[in-house]
Amino acid sequence: MLDLPQFTVRGTPEAMGRQYGRRFRDLIGAFVADRMAAVETYLGERGHKGTEPLFAAGKACLEAALGFDPAGHAEHLGIAEGSGIDPVVLFTAANMTDVRDLITLPGEPLVVEDEGCTAALLPPAITASGTALQGQTWDLNGPDVDYVIALHRLPDDGLETWTVTCAGCQTLMGMNAHGIAVGTTNLKTRGAQVGVPYLSVLHHALAQPTLAAASAVVEHAPVAGAHSYWIGDYHGAVEWERAPQSAFLRSTATGPLARANHCLFAANIARETDLSPSTHARMARAEALLAASSQHTAASLKALFADREDGPLSISRFAEDQSGATTNAVVICNPADREFWACRGPADRGKWHLLPFTTPLAPDGRAACPAR
Repeated sequence: MLDLPQFTVRGTPEAMGRQYGRRFRDLIGAFVADRMAAVETYLGERGHKGTEPLFAAGKACLEAALGFDPAGHAEHLGIAEGSGIDPVVLFTAANMTDVRDLITLPGEPLVVEDEGCTAALLPPAITASGTALQGQTWDLNGPDVDYVIALHRLPDDGLETWTVTCAGCQTLMGMNAHGIAVGTTNLKTRGAQVGVPYLSVLHHALAQPTLAAASAVVEHAPVAGAHSYWIGDYHGAVEWERAPQSAFLRSTATGPLARANHCLFAANIARETDLSPSTHARMARAEALLAASSQHTAASLKALFADREDGPLSISRFAEDQSGATTNAVVICNPADREFWACRGPADRGKWHLLPFTTPLAPDGRAACPAR
């Protein structure tokens, strides 16, 4: 079974970044090299030669991230320093799906490439515990599974967090000490522009003490490209379908939510391109599995994320499907009990870990989730 490397960092943003970069220096270097090789092929197939425009876009987005979240920017510079990699190169590689869209998505339709993730957001009414659950797969380039890690952050000034991400990257899927959980799925719409990439949005959202504050970060972020973002606590969850031109909200107040990699709102559907061939099948299967029970648990979510009923179009995606994407990590969040479960690789091929928090729980034994 695939195991999940874990590491704890402490201190100021810069210090945490340097610790992170030094610990995974070799892995980060290999990750950046793999990402750059992949994007050169990706751009070349679409008629774009050279990486100079890519790094120019990455530099502009890094400057946007500075104004959006100075602490997160400082932490990124620390990671770059610790790993010995130019900060623009590292930022570009880490946020590749957004930065490459600045080069490709303002123009012609793309060659279809099957990448994406599947998320499930459960209201209290359909769980055995009577409290909300959230989770998702993270599916992208197969080689990225070699770089998946869990990073535990103990900042001098701020909330303790766990994130499952790729070596050298900031928050991808995570939970903080208040039981606020975040995640994302990729969307592709024309109209990408210089702005804040998705990892910076998620990193800043995870630093917030309430669902409302984290939701506001996502709603108002000047994003570079299109993504869905979800934010959960033990009361429920919200999801934003964000593009540079729009922000659309869904909530588990109306029932369980599933999400794959296609837009659901007309303004974004009109700009959509390069749909994953599996996206509608994965979302439909997740919706059916959520509707099949009113007693969901972390175990039933693990089974949902391991589902293979649709073969190569399934929620759980294997390298042998040869679809261009594999499930590289899975997380399940139980904010009420501050349980953050994670595995590297598909849900039934990775070793599951319960990633522990050190911050004391509230007196009632629940995560310190204040008013929303």
